[in-house]
Amino acid sequence: MSTLLILVALFALLLLRVPVAFALGGLGLTLLVAGGFSPLMAPQAILSTLDGFILLAVPLFLLMSNVLLKGGVGKDLFAAVHAWVGHWPGGLAVATILSCAIFAAISGSSVATAATIGTVAIPEMIKRGYERKFVYGLLAAGGTLGILIPPSIPMIVYGFVTEQSVIALFLAGIGPGILLVVLFIAFAMIYARWFGGYTPEAPSTWAERKEATLRATPSILLALIVIGSIYTGAATPTEAAAIGFAAALIITAGILRSLTWKGFLDAAFETMVTTIAILLIIAGAKVFGKAITLYRIPQDISVFIGQTIDSPFSFIIVVSLVLLLMGLVFEALSMVLIMTPVLLPAATAMGFDPVWFGVYMVILVECALITPPVGLNLYVIQSVARTNLAVVSKGVLPFLVIMLASVIMLYAWPDIALYVPFKL
Repeated sequence: MSTLLILVALFALLLLRVPVAFALGGLGLTLLVAGGFSPLMAPQAILSTLDGFILLAVPLFLLMSNVLLKGGVGKDLFAAVHAWVGHWPGGLAVATILSCAIFAAISGSSVATAATIGTVAIPEMIKRGYERKFVYGLLAAGGTLGILIPPSIPMIVYGFVTEQSVIALFLAGIGPGILLVVLFIAFAMIYARWFGGYTPEAPSTWAERKEATLRATPSILLALIVIGSIYTGAATPTEAAAIGFAAALIITAGILRSLTWKGFLDAAFETMVTTIAILLIIAGAKVFGKAITLYRIPQDISVFIGQTIDSPFSFIIVVSLVLLLMGLVFEALSMVLIMTPVLLPAATAMGFDPVWFGVYMVILVECALITPPVGLNLYVIQSVARTNLAVVSKGVLPFLVIMLASVIMLYAWPDIALYVPFKL
């Protein structure tokens, strides 16, 4: 009964438009006081949260992605990929997906990925005859790769909350990330070939490919450096983020000379705003998580699930439905912070690996990014394309189905996520 009352109170606060951070923190503090616990637990929980070394990676990855965004790196990446695959059936769509994947490996941000590649790809695809809703859906879904392909800010937060290895989580995201890229490309080629009405292109010359590739090479090397340093153990995720930020400055300001002083200041300001919002939500979620743990709510839910759900598959179906419904009202990071402490004990009791479960949650969180009314990527594409939100929402439906299919494949073959971190 107490669990139901707490959930009702949380949803009531959110429906009253109380900011997520204050809803979580305020409710958590109220629960501590009402339960006879010391209210000093709240500031202690907040201090221990914000004192975490791994969270330094969040503003550094955000700085890197914003610097690359302001430096116009997406244009060079898209031009290079397009030069090689533009003549394929649906070549522009394929180039868009691959560009999203490469930028995702640099930035760790879905919004930055959607905005950066969308700014370049949307006008080109529409000019070539691609259906508008397909273009918008492709970019919104392609942007979600930013939080699955490492580095990933939600994975950093999940690792911090669960005390799992962030490196293992990053590596576990590689397989599912590649899987989604392949599925998106396959769908895009089939759609463009049979339903798209696109205009085929002639292959680029070798000189054009060489020129475009050379200009994009620094950015591609940046992705390899960030992921390679983490994979080999040469750097922690936080150190890799710092290296990536410094390299992004060198590439955009020194090599490409595309980053202006105003652009850098804008990138720093946007990073500050986003970082403060993320840390406030994390702090509020920590207080809320402390309170519900003292009330033994995660343990009670775990016992309830064990008594009512008799198979891991049924558990995944139920949790997926819950997360999809929550995605209609919660943004991505809030879902990770609220649901992880509640669901992870039950998931481990069912025999799921915590790292695998983290990747699974991130894919479901990706779905939240492209489901209205709070799907951030929908609003990003709406803003970039200056179009109607309903058109963007219709365009993402087939990609949402593909992402849910990838969840089923991940359940059927767990090694898609676990092979790289634990068996390679």
